[in-house]
Amino acid sequence: MIHARRTVLPKRLLAPGPDARQLERILRAASAAPDHDQRTPWRFVLVQVAARTVLAEGFAAALRERDPAANPAQLAQAREKAFRAPTLLLAVARTGLPGDGVPLAERLVSAGCAIQNVLLMATALGFGSALTSGQALQSRALRELFALGSGEQALCFVNIGTASSAPPPRARPAVRSYVRELGSP
Repeated sequence: MIHARRTVLPKRLLAPGPDARQLERILRAASAAPDHDQRTPWRFVLVQVAARTVLAEGFAAALRERDPAANPAQLAQAREKAFRAPTLLLAVARTGLPGDGVPLAERLVSAGCAIQNVLLMATALGFGSALTSGQALQSRALRELFALGSGEQALCFVNIGTASSAPPPRARPAVRSYVRELGSP
């Protein structure tokens, strides 16, 4: 199943998305991530369909922050991102405060594992998924929209839905290309 997981572009993720019970299973999978000191250094924000218009305006505001000269077509394209997948989650890392005993790297690894578990459970339930990110995640507009605290960082959106078509198999790197033994070049 791990090797079956592939990114399905959000524009190819159609309804239906997971129902409430399936979404609960998908989100519960995140809790199996490694978690130093059981701090849960991450969280997810579910963007319901009813809130997509608000998110669309957040994307447009983020673009205007970066590019005050953005034209109407560019703003429309930014808004459209809010409507691509039937299920949309924002993954947020709780980066913590210096001196709390859990290094930032461990917090980010835990968040990455939680995200991967979400993707794998979505795959196991027969859904397609993709991660999306971009400069908008660092904008004041989206930080305010998602009420991110000073010790939080938006990592990516998790898009889930029914794949309109199966993506082609992806070539995976050979193990020898990313594993070395201690003492070898």
